[in-house]
Amino acid sequence: MLFEVGHLTRFTYDHPVLLEPLTVRLRPRCDVFQRLISFDLTVEPSPEGMSQMMDVEGNALSQVWFLGVSESLTLRTSCTVETLRNNPFDYIVLDPEGLRVPMVYPEAERRALARYLEASGDPAVEAFAAGVLRSAGGGATAFLGELCLRIASTISQEVRRVGDPLPAGETLARRTGACRDLAVLYIDACRSVGIAARFVTGYEMGEPGSQERELHAWAEVYVNGAGWRGYDPTLGLAVADRHVAVAAGAGPPEAAPTSGTFRGSGVASNLETVVNIHVPTYGPSSGETSIRSTSRKPLARVVGFASPAGTSTPGPER
Repeated sequence: MLFEVGHLTRFTYDHPVLLEPLTVRLRPRCDVFQRLISFDLTVEPSPEGMSQMMDVEGNALSQVWFLGVSESLTLRTSCTVETLRNNPFDYIVLDPEGLRVPMVYPEAERRALARYLEASGDPAVEAFAAGVLRSAGGGATAFLGELCLRIASTISQEVRRVGDPLPAGETLARRTGACRDLAVLYIDACRSVGIAARFVTGYEMGEPGSQERELHAWAEVYVNGAGWRGYDPTLGLAVADRHVAVAAGAGPPEAAPTSGTFRGSGVASNLETVVNIHVPTYGPSSGETSIRSTSRKPLARVVGFASPAGTSTPGPER
């Protein structure tokens, strides 16, 4: 599926400020899930310099620095991306023991995944995740699907354009949250039962006929035999070709679209963002629908062994 995305980010200040170096993570990933066809970033005021690099998470980023003072900072990006995966469950698992929870990763992978396994230790989140695991029958595939549906169906969604994500326990207690809050809750619940998970920012196609969007957030989990796989607890679905991933990290700060500071005394600032998404090839996806709609086909194919409980049956209806 082809996406054409325009993204405007504008910071305005009520007095001139000195802009410190800025980190920009707005270049979509280019990997086995999606192909980046074009990308353009313009910055106003014109920066003194810009360096392209890759961070420790594997995200493409731009480091931008400035001279002089300014009353505003504007970032404009445009990109064309082709998403490639229309079935989020296109993997086989040769050893069903690999899909039991807690997930037992090979030692080399466990060392690499250490940061993605660090849970908050919140007792309420641990109890919530344990309850979902029991109802899912103990298998990772069923647990991941049911957890996604449980959050989408029991946590009310709100729009909160600024501010850090809330802690998972707070979102669970409030029973409401923005997409980034729901992603953090999903990640912490996964980690609490021993499944590696990370935070993802990017774009989601949304309803046809409406082009204006917000930057979106969801989760990816590391599944034995499948690698990183996306789940969107805001929408209650497994991620395939209707999402465009931009950045991922162990926590939200590592995937933030921008990070930087300014120098100025008693200065108030304002943030404006506009995201426009056009999908000229819009049509139904064969894989990325609500998990409920996949109930007539297995979530993953297990070859050569008897399936552990829950590994080849979808989660309950949303």
